[in-house]
Amino acid sequence: MANLRSIKDRINSIKNTQKITRAMKMVAAAKVKKAESAVKSSRPFTFELYKMFSWIYKETHSDICDKLKTKEAIDNYSALLCEREIKTVGLVIISSNKGLAGAYCANIVRYSLNLIKQYLAEGKKVKVYLVGQKAQSAIKNAQKQLDFEIKQSYVNILDGINSSSAYIVANNLARDYVDETIDKIEVVTTKYKNMMSYQVQSWCLLPAIIEDKEIQKYENKELDEELKIENNSSHIEPLSEFLPDAKTLLSTIVPMYVTNVIYQALLEAQASELASRMTAMSSATNNAQDMISSLTIEYNKARQAKITQELTEVISGAGALKK
Repeated sequence: MANLRSIKDRINSIKNTQKITRAMKMVAAAKVKKAESAVKSSRPFTFELYKMFSWIYKETHSDICDKLKTKEAIDNYSALLCEREIKTVGLVIISSNKGLAGAYCANIVRYSLNLIKQYLAEGKKVKVYLVGQKAQSAIKNAQKQLDFEIKQSYVNILDGINSSSAYIVANNLARDYVDETIDKIEVVTTKYKNMMSYQVQSWCLLPAIIEDKEIQKYENKELDEELKIENNSSHIEPLSEFLPDAKTLLSTIVPMYVTNVIYQALLEAQASELASRMTAMSSATNNAQDMISSLTIEYNKARQAKITQELTEVISGAGALKK
């Protein structure tokens, strides 16, 4: 029969753990509301920016493919629009800085490694940019079997997501693309759906070209309906004249677009991570309660057996004294 003290200690230990998981669940629930609000607020602008950029590009892309002399690489809109033969692919993998979020990071790592294997099988080189700490060890371990390079790591960006930090990442990526060290850049992130689900996706960042199927990746029918967003791009009529001219518009919109892709990806990842952590901590709290209930039953049975044994010994002793 199990020792009563050991069972009691296990129950107390699980109760303490349950307090922690319950607190983490409450913290994640409070933060995910704020993160979801940020995603909801950002998506309308993001979606309309992508439609506007796609429309202007389709009207003018054949006239633009020159390298410009600019102070910042991200302002070299013409070079960022140009497609070329893809020899090297850059992957921006956005994970998280904290764990205890269920299979969140594992799903991102699995998706990213499959993407790396796919490009390597096609004979392309792969360079990786890591955003967040949790995926770094798994990606670095994968280098032992796969031939790819970790180009750069960003850790502090996820601690306070803003447009300035997104601009820093976007400008660094733009510099590598303009220098032609990388011919295509994709962002691996998680598309936030709701409190219970998310989807790992890859978004094409550079060359800065948007196809209709790419626009659909940024849509969310539930949120769009809630926000009364009209997602019909046919409302924009093609024009032959631009005020100011198309190149001036693109010089502003392209840097804004590239930065916004990174910013939106960070917001989506943050909301997905917090929702995953809330779900994981909720499950952990429920599992702890199940264990407590099971151990309490075991404790009561052991206690009852001990009492029965003691009574038997007393009765046996009393009977022996009578003889």
